[in-house]
Amino acid sequence: MLRAENLTKRYQQGEKEVVGLQGFTYAFPPGATAVVGPSGSGKTTLLNLLAGLDLPTEGGVYLGETPLHRLSEDERAGMRLKHMGFVFQQWNLIPTLTAWENVAFPLLLAGWPPARRRARALELLEKVGLGERSHHLPSRLSGGEQQRVALARALALDPPILFADEPTGNLDAEAKEEVAALLFQAGQARTLILVTHDLELAARAERILHLKGGRLWREEVPEKAP
Repeated sequence: MLRAENLTKRYQQGEKEVVGLQGFTYAFPPGATAVVGPSGSGKTTLLNLLAGLDLPTEGGVYLGETPLHRLSEDERAGMRLKHMGFVFQQWNLIPTLTAWENVAFPLLLAGWPPARRRARALELLEKVGLGERSHHLPSRLSGGEQQRVALARALALDPPILFADEPTGNLDAEAKEEVAALLFQAGQARTLILVTHDLELAARAERILHLKGGRLWREEVPEKAP
């Protein structure tokens, strides 16, 4: 389980101290948790701290009993590779690699042999409906298709934690629904932490955390349609 304890982040801007996050404590259970709030409320700061991409000023982040905030940069990178997957608003695919090569890239970093990497990548592309597009470069894929490749890449090592930062923000309505359905399906078997401005998307999660002024303002359990 991923949990934050009294998580606080302060930045220095010239002579002024800015509080990005203050006293955030929460244990993320399996399933989907959406994080919402106005711009500047601390959503991206929280995601970066939870993923070990940044270090807190106070408090800590724990993956099981491992204190991520006390690990070296290389150790945190290793934990991310093994335990976390990421889907961003900008899908961040490598433009010179085909769809399957992009999906296989984390497997390369993890030391998988070539044949096994390719088989796993093709399997995941089939699951996101892109089996026939596996040899296409990102430039030949639509935005929705590129985001589905990014989701397949995030799932390559079957991580127990999946982070999604505005994953449907750049998509049209049809592509948004396709990606959202795949994202929440993937989140059923792991801990999904979704940062979004889209309240309709957030309402599909099991719980919603509302941030305000860098603090956890309230937790909401959305009503689900019968």
